[in-house]
Order: sequence, then C-alpha cells, then structure tokens
Amino acid sequence: MTSTPTLTTRQAFAFWAVLAVTMISVATAAASRKNSFPLLGDDEPDFAPLRAMIRWDSGWYASIASDGYNYVPNQQSSVAFFPLYPTAIHELTVVGINRWVAGSLITLLAGLGGLLLFRKWASLLKPEHSATAFLMICVYPISFYLYGVVYSDALYLLCAVSAFYSLEKNRPILAAILGALGTACRPIAPALVMGLLVRSLEKRLRSGEKIRVIDVVPALAGLGLLSYMMFLYWRFNDPIAFAHVQGAPGWDQMPGPHTWFKITWFETVFAHPTELVAVRLASHAFLTILALVLVVPTWKRLGWGYGTYCLLAVGLPAISTKDFMGLGRYLIAAFPLFLTGASIVDQRPKVRTAILLISLIIFLRLSWAWGSGGYIS
Repeated sequence: MTSTPTLTTRQAFAFWAVLAVTMISVATAAASRKNSFPLLGDDEPDFAPLRAMIRWDSGWYASIASDGYNYVPNQQSSVAFFPLYPTAIHELTVVGINRWVAGSLITLLAGLGGLLLFRKWASLLKPEHSATAFLMICVYPISFYLYGVVYSDALYLLCAVSAFYSLEKNRPILAAILGALGTACRPIAPALVMGLLVRSLEKRLRSGEKIRVIDVVPALAGLGLLSYMMFLYWRFNDPIAFAHVQGAPGWDQMPGPHTWFKITWFETVFAHPTELVAVRLASHAFLTILALVLVVPTWKRLGWGYGTYCLLAVGLPAISTKDFMGLGRYLIAAFPLFLTGASIVDQRPKVRTAILLISLIIFLRLSWAWGSGGYIS
C-alpha cells in the first residue's frame, strides 16, 4: 500500500505560517529592489511588507471601502468588484484601522481560516488524502493571493469552504448563510448556489430517503448575489452592471463570440508576443484546461455536487474571459479539484513530491514577480 503524508492541525498551521512569512519576505525583497510600482493611495503606510501586498486591483477594493461604488457605462467602474470584501475593509476602517492594513489583515486571516478549514473539509470526504490536498493548495503557484495580498480570493475561499463544510456536517441553514456571503464576494455565485443545492440533494438521495424542503435551503445562498443586484438596480438602475462593465475599454470582455472563442488570445499569441506575455497567456490557458479535465474525476470521486460546483467555478470565468488571464487565480475557488488531484498523485509518491516541489518553486518565483509589480493574474 502506498503511504500518504499526515498532518496535525499544529503542523498545518506551522506550514502555513512559514509559507506566509516566506511569501511576504520574498515579495518585499522584490519590491525594495525594483521599487517602481506606483502608490495606489496617499494613505499607504510606510511599511515595506504591507506595500508589497498592494498591487493592481487592490486599488479598486480600497476605493470602494472609502468612497463607495461608482458606475459609468462603457467605462471601467468599481461595480465590477463584489461587495463583501470592500465592506469588510470599510467596517475595520470605522474603528480606526487603515484601509490597506485592513485589507491585508482580512486576506491573511481569511486565507489561514480557509486553508485550515479546507483541510478539515477534505478530512470528511477523503481523510487519507487531506494532507496532500492541503499541501497542494498551499503551494499552488498562484495561491500567494491568500497570504496578505489585498484581493478578495481568500475571503471567498473561506466562505465557500465553510458553506460546504457546514453542509457536510448536516447544517443546511448555516451552509446557506455562509454561501450567501460567498455569492456576495465573487461573481461565480451560480457555481456556489448550484454546487450546494446539488450536494444537498445528493446527500439525501444517497441516504435512501425522500427529498425534503430543508434539502433545497442551501439554494438560498443566492441571496448574496440577489442583494448586490438589488443594490445596483436601486443605485444605478442596472442590476447586472457588474457584467455590463466588463466590456469597458481596457477590460474589453463584453459577452459574445469574440470573448467566448478567445479571439483575443489567438490574435495575441499569433502576433509573436514577448516571451513573458506568451508564457503568461499559455500558462493560464493550460491551468484552465487542466482544471476542466479534473472536473470529470471530481464528479466520480467526490460526487455530483462537487463536480457541478467545479464545472461552473471553472467554466463561468473561462467563458467570460477574452484571453484566459486571471483564470489561474480564479481556480483557487474550485478548491475540490485539489482534493481530487491529491487522490490521484498520492498513488505515485515520486510524482507527488515532484509536483509539490515544482509548485513551491513557481510559487516563490511568482511571489517575487508580484512584489516587483508584475501582472500575474
């Protein structure tokens, strides 16, 4: 029998802590060496490790937290960013915490909570593979977004894992509440709603019992998305402004065949771009295809609910992006794929070790690139 690694909660926390300190240190060293990324706000604290966590879309979240939402049709606007994360930042600023500190702190704590809860969730479904799954998601090359970066991915992961964990513990009402927070955090709300609903029905059917009203309660997770849509209708008279704004110049991701069939991706690749651009576009496309391939064994090994969730969590952003950019980061949300991957590589210890080491190396390299101001995802 093939041996698999084991981790206690204390060991898992220690691994996370070392990785978090390392990631922040690497990004800080890169930022101090290059020191060319512009400030996104005059109130950024003069603290190098924190400034290394503030890049790109961090400015959007901070602006929502301090100034609220804006929407100008056909222009890049903050309505593209869902409200839970900037609202959490705002609430901390009310008690006097700097908005950038608040954002990084929320990410760091949510990342820790999400990863540790992911391990507990994995232990319920596949205990023999939970340790490998935990290690894989921790060192996933683009998971540096979970270690203090001012982005919403860590908070979404915490909400989504918490919702599914609650459902596995037969707490459908709590699952719906946590799911509603998740659908107010990122635009893949249909994935979370359908995943929770299908998993709830699946659990009941596999127990040999009839479907009950309580089994459809997890679908109420969609209230988070509905609440945001109602706000957008009240404020801007456009309940799906977050979708419409994607076509703004600079984002250029209006729904339609040009986006669906990735015409921009092909045009860029065949135009002989620089090596860096080519690698970036190819890597995100590769990760997307790999994730979609893993949906099939996820369906078989973890069940219909998780298969449905992963298909939509990967498929929705894959369809809506013009060139696959960002998909590597979005795949963190499809967390069951890491448990599926662990169940596969645990059968091959040498492959497992190689994957973890290579992932760690790329993770550190991308942490450096992020600190240098590189556009990663």
